[in-house]
Amino acid sequence: MTTFTEHFLAETVELVRDLDVTAIEAVVLGLADRRQRGGRLFILGVGGSAGHAGHAVNDFRKLCGFEAYAPTDNVSELTARTNDEGWDTVFSAWLRGSRIGQDDAVLVFSVGGGNRERNVSANLVAALELAREAGAAIFGIVGRDGGYTAQAADACVVVPPKFEDRITPHTEGLAAVIWHLMVSHPALAMHSTKWESLR
Repeated sequence: MTTFTEHFLAETVELVRDLDVTAIEAVVLGLADRRQRGGRLFILGVGGSAGHAGHAVNDFRKLCGFEAYAPTDNVSELTARTNDEGWDTVFSAWLRGSRIGQDDAVLVFSVGGGNRERNVSANLVAALELAREAGAAIFGIVGRDGGYTAQAADACVVVPPKFEDRITPHTEGLAAVIWHLMVSHPALAMHSTKWESLR
């Protein structure tokens, strides 16, 4: 009998092996293209994925020289918009105020990817609809079937939902692995991290 730790790590290894490398490369190259155009990167996430968004903003700005922002990093604006206008439009209103345009990109971190019919992360759906209208590129790192994000995206990485009891921890854990891969990728990376520079 194996321990839970051994079981969880074995699942993680299996999921890493099953990731769509072509999709990851497509997201990387799509982001590199938007940076080359002088566009900005808007990173969206809810819950644990909001924490990922803030962390990834730092990495894309510092390591990749990519102008990046996350609406969840400004709690005052986020809560004001939620209070005054409602949660479903909080991200789309923020993108509108940021004057999202055709050179920009949106990157979504989400377990479900958004589903208006099931009332799950409808704010992501509204944001992506606005991004599409503005001509911005859409990318995602999501789980389950990818939801609306996978449908709307130019390129999207879907963490396979192989282990029904642990879809959320595996998706969120591997999202961090995947975006760290991206900011280390030669097509995006411009600067070394601190520890790698201390040789």
